[in-house]
Amino acid sequence: MTQADAPATHPALLPTDTPSVPVTLVTTASWPEAEAVLEPAHKSFAHAIGFKPKAGSLALLPGPDGSLARALFGLGDPAAPTYDRLIAGKLPGLLPEGAFRLENAPESAEGALAWLMGSYRFGRYRSSGGTKARLVAPAGIDAAEVERVAGAVALGRDLINTPANDLGPAEIEAAARALAERYDAAIDVTQGEELAQEFPLIHAVGAASTRTPRLIDLTWGPEDAPRVTLVGKGVAFDTGGLDIKPSSAMLLMKKDMGGAAVALAAADMIMGAGLRLRLRVLIPAVENAIAGNAFRPSDVLSSRAGLSVEIGNTDAEGRLILADALTLADSEAPELILDFSTLTGAARVALGPDLPAFFTEDEALATAVAEAGRIAIDPIWRMPLHAPYASLLDSKVADLNNVSGGPFAGAITAALFLRRFAPKTKAHGHFDLYGWNPSTKPGRPEGGEVQTARLTYALLKARYGV
Repeated sequence: MTQADAPATHPALLPTDTPSVPVTLVTTASWPEAEAVLEPAHKSFAHAIGFKPKAGSLALLPGPDGSLARALFGLGDPAAPTYDRLIAGKLPGLLPEGAFRLENAPESAEGALAWLMGSYRFGRYRSSGGTKARLVAPAGIDAAEVERVAGAVALGRDLINTPANDLGPAEIEAAARALAERYDAAIDVTQGEELAQEFPLIHAVGAASTRTPRLIDLTWGPEDAPRVTLVGKGVAFDTGGLDIKPSSAMLLMKKDMGGAAVALAAADMIMGAGLRLRLRVLIPAVENAIAGNAFRPSDVLSSRAGLSVEIGNTDAEGRLILADALTLADSEAPELILDFSTLTGAARVALGPDLPAFFTEDEALATAVAEAGRIAIDPIWRMPLHAPYASLLDSKVADLNNVSGGPFAGAITAALFLRRFAPKTKAHGHFDLYGWNPSTKPGRPEGGEVQTARLTYALLKARYGV
């Protein structure tokens, strides 16, 4: 079964007029008022079961005939630092089968999106026992917009969750082609000898695999519109190369193409909304494998930019393939370049799995990205591009090394390495993300996650919205 053949992994919203059971959303502040207008029997039942409006609490209230008449769901305290705006994403996993509608939802569109994102289940290989509770579209929201965003998130999650035996460079290309066909976008793929000549770093990283490396180039939108380029790291599986990872570190390496999944998910949202921009998506797609022709530590490789790169570690392959793709992106001097990658363990040590690191020299972009993350409930944390650390990448035999060779500032030196390959584009943002939910949270099931995709859409919608 191809990725395109896989079943839908999230349900659509039901029409607004669908008969449904109300779910009353209550905060610690609103609960007394909501309780006061409950039917006496429902009020007594809620008291009898000890319902409190703490975050994630649920009470199912029966009608006279014993059927479900209403549900109460606690949001907690919206003023609390730990308040989760996607808390409604717990509901699909808590409610029984049936149609439901949200009442007293402070942000109806947020609640609907959280519900759909929380309904996601990866069911490609076995029945996932997916959620059966369905949500009626809240009145007054743009239901099509919510469904587009949720569908794009599901697309990206599916790609990350698919193991490498079924998702290699060719399958990443197939997913990009399917997206291009849906939106009448152009797509070009470079591989083979042309790749070796034009994108030598991408070719070198993928040469040891039996699965052909490639550079995927998708374009969409009017040629005279503002140019925005998204670059996503597409390492279908990362053994670490000759600097081989320990087995425990390989267990999640199917997610090393998470940057590509983010770029495609964001592109799905952007094209689906018809934003007024010229979009380009570049995905270097490779597998970092081990064979006699694998690139080696101490090799010196040429790049598309003409800079020579000494290989200090073959497990720092993501920045190599991104370097060639960024050089191509930068050649057009677009208004904005955003790149996405599961790049460094250092970023995870600093920020944990939930907060992607963000790097830019552009203060206006940094401010806009932070605001977009807040709006989209897709948080990031800005980290410094500390220019003096660039000297840590100095090489005695080449223009630069691909690693610093030391234990310090790994995420920063990786970002500084990438910045060398996009010198023309001032507004360049680099996201170093995890791409995975280690445990289930509201609206974010355990597994692959397209961190920063919704942020990117919110950012570009604010700039180029219809």
